[in-house]
Amino acid sequence: MRNIAIRLAYDGTAYHGWQTQAGLPTVQQTLERAVEKTVQHPVHVTGCGRTDAGVHALSYCANFRTDCAIPVQRIPLALNSRLPADIAVSAAVEVPEDFNAIGSCIQKEYVYRIHNSRIRDPFLDCRACFWPAPLDVERMDAAAAAFVGRHDFAAVRSVGTPTKTTVRTVRWCRAERRGDMISVAVCADGFLYNMVRAIVGTLVYASDGKLAPEDIPALLDAGDRRLAGPTMPPQGLYMRRVWYEGEAGRMMENGTIDKS
Repeated sequence: MRNIAIRLAYDGTAYHGWQTQAGLPTVQQTLERAVEKTVQHPVHVTGCGRTDAGVHALSYCANFRTDCAIPVQRIPLALNSRLPADIAVSAAVEVPEDFNAIGSCIQKEYVYRIHNSRIRDPFLDCRACFWPAPLDVERMDAAAAAFVGRHDFAAVRSVGTPTKTTVRTVRWCRAERRGDMISVAVCADGFLYNMVRAIVGTLVYASDGKLAPEDIPALLDAGDRRLAGPTMPPQGLYMRRVWYEGEAGRMMENGTIDKS
């Protein structure tokens, strides 16, 4: 059996997240149907992360196994002819048998977009969080820096997918403004349920003066979700980059998209 890794992007507005759910449209389910029609046998598609309902991906990796002989370079076009317009496969490579899109992942980066303007933009309604109150991005960035490092992130996660540990390593966490758009980028070796959205909510709290950037270490040490900021809406969140070794890593690096 060949092990095929693919790079894709999707607008998550119409889906109840990545993972297959009975009776609900999901990205995984939609993609598996397209793959099965292409290779003419049942498949299981493994994704690099469980994005939630309404969350998007600028660059996402998945893999599946097949005995179909279709040339790997033809797989993206074959799949796109069977996929809806809000999901697109841009590359495919053959990877070693032991490659797994989630288990082989080195680190991932998410970006959260806030449209910080008094006037709503209808074209951003499902693609950014509208926030009409002024936000202090310098204060947000100072608070973001306190999340960098290896910490217990129980204070910024929602109860959801079970996990053996709530300790993660954040490589970077930073906030920047370009005009009316504020982007918060978070890269880590793994993420807890709603972790990025809760981090961003905590940065908004810092901007509003509800907590100080220097309060973040004690907040993390306490591990109390009630001390952190709110979980921000899903439509502002994007998976932006995923890192791997080997062929899959080169494929994903070539497909990096910056739409922050």
